Amino acid sequence: MDLQASFEKDRNCSGCPIRHRAVCATCDEDEILVLDEMKYYRSFDAGQPIMWGGDPMAFVGSVVSGTATIERLMEDGRKQTMGLLLPSDFIGRPGRETATYDVTAVTDVTLCCFRRDSFEKMVEATPHVAQRLMEMALDELDAARDWMLLLGRKTAREKIATFLMMIVRRTSEEKTPAAVANKKISLPLTREAMADYMGLTLETVSRQFSKLRKDGLIVMDGKRDITIPDVGALQAETGSDLG
Repeated sequence: MDLQASFEKDRNCSGCPIRHRAVCATCDEDEILVLDEMKYYRSFDAGQPIMWGGDPMAFVGSVVSGTATIERLMEDGRKQTMGLLLPSDFIGRPGRETATYDVTAVTDVTLCCFRRDSFEKMVEATPHVAQRLMEMALDELDAARDWMLLLGRKTAREKIATFLMMIVRRTSEEKTPAAVANKKISLPLTREAMADYMGLTLETVSRQFSKLRKDGLIVMDGKRDITIPDVGALQAETGSDLG
């Protein structure tokens, strides 16, 4: 039984697939027991709103599985996607009573949640949890900058390569993911969703994936699973030194 299957069966912290990347990564066993008693899980279907900007924020939590988008409604009624939330990413802000952005489940999503007031008390009493939150906030800032780059003046090929490198960076334990060979990732979005979020047509996204595959930069296993033989070579296609 793999880690995800074990977690789905028992729902305990020791079997959690994000245990070593989430906000609780630096907690000792006693602190994990405290969190274990505080936590509860919420599930959202694909397309379901998780929170609305401006609404009271009664909980904070981590994405255990699935993908969500961070969005903001524009004055003309259109929505601008500000970024993605992937497994281990943190939702909510201790000390902030209302949600800043809309968050919508793109796939089925499971959250590990804590009541905001209880979690805030633990953060105050546990400095290394506060330190971990700061580290994750800085990672989120890097992700936001990556997203700005992706939506900026890049070619379609560079956008796809940048998107793939974003997934590599945010799912890797390695400090230098560009040095990794045969990195396996799963796309968190359909090609239709990627086209929408990157300002491309579906045909352009499909064409660029085909070209990257033909050039040996990616190996497709179905529609969502990808092996990257040389992450450094893919990084060179992004048009920047980030990743």
